[in-house]
Amino acid sequence: MAGSVNKVILIGNLGSDPEVRYLESGSAVAKFNIATTESYTNKSGERVDNTEWHRIELWEGLAKVAEKYLKKGNQVYIEGRIRTDSWTDKEGQQRTGVTIRANSMTLLGGPAGSNSGGDNSNQGYSQPSAPRANQAPRSSDPIPPSMASGSDDDDLPF
Repeated sequence: MAGSVNKVILIGNLGSDPEVRYLESGSAVAKFNIATTESYTNKSGERVDNTEWHRIELWEGLAKVAEKYLKKGNQVYIEGRIRTDSWTDKEGQQRTGVTIRANSMTLLGGPAGSNSGGDNSNQGYSQPSAPRANQAPRSSDPIPPSMASGSDDDDLPF
């Protein structure tokens, strides 16, 4: 095998407003948790919800977008990679934690179960490849009218 892949895709709801801080260099970093929930029916016929919490970290332009638009309860689509960090806590114990460092984010609307997406629904943002570049929304091309109409005027043989 030529290489490896470290990619995570999550859709979840924010557990709190993002915590945004600025480093001495001026770089912005935002951290927040999102919850993903798996639902199933057990053998007794009862509905069971299994919720996992994920620590998300955004840098630069994505952090600024998060600071401006994300609020507790918002649903968000995240793409990124897994990072495992180790540190020593105040009591001298060695700790390990898993963080998702996002390189792409799409705002999916308001809190779960709400129809109020506001101005931030379905906006996609990606972390640029070059470090410290300004963040800009991802462009999304509308569906061409010929495809949206559902007409059978195409030249395809099937």
